[in-house]
Amino acid sequence: MNLKIKDIAELLQISEKTVYRWVREKKLPAYRINYQYRFNKDEINEWILKNKAPVSDGVIASALNNKNVSLIDCINNGGIYYKIAGENVADVLRNSINLIRTPGDIDKETILSLLLKREEMMSTAIGSGIAVPHPRTPIISDISNESVSICFLNSPVDFKALDGLPVFAVIIVLSANQTRHLEILSKISYLCRQENFIGLLKKEPLREEILEYIRNEKKKWDKIIHN
Repeated sequence: MNLKIKDIAELLQISEKTVYRWVREKKLPAYRINYQYRFNKDEINEWILKNKAPVSDGVIASALNNKNVSLIDCINNGGIYYKIAGENVADVLRNSINLIRTPGDIDKETILSLLLKREEMMSTAIGSGIAVPHPRTPIISDISNESVSICFLNSPVDFKALDGLPVFAVIIVLSANQTRHLEILSKISYLCRQENFIGLLKKEPLREEILEYIRNEKKKWDKIIHN
């Protein structure tokens, strides 16, 4: 339990008062230790990805409006790949990592091992046939090497998603620090809430079609934060 109220307020770009209120309303996962609230970083990350409560829109909007991380740049770094073979989670992740561009200072086996350990803790499937595999903690030393890789599977694979749907696409996130990691997850979460985006991914579109969709959404993001 390594995060305090002030840490959550900073990460989610909200007031401490709002954090307390969300905890009381059970909208944030929290633990009471020695009369103080503590939060688990992994659970907060999962909350950003999977939370369906109305309050999450404000959190995601804040991250969308943040210019620290460009999702387009991250995807350009990671790449988009098609027809990834594999009959189970381990095979799919191994074949994906072998294809995607990764930093030279981290070997692919290490990245794969970290992704598999993360899946053993809790499935990274977020529903609607999408999974967002990521190491438990950020592993990239150079921000310029951060990446988001979109990998379309040759056949859907069971990732033990809560909605029971097999995964047809994995979005692998490799980030540099916790704040940037949260921002990347927030932006992916926003996109994956949209039926149009999920529908687009199901068609396994060309790289430029995906990037163009995100560019168009980016034009709307500035307006969300003011609503």
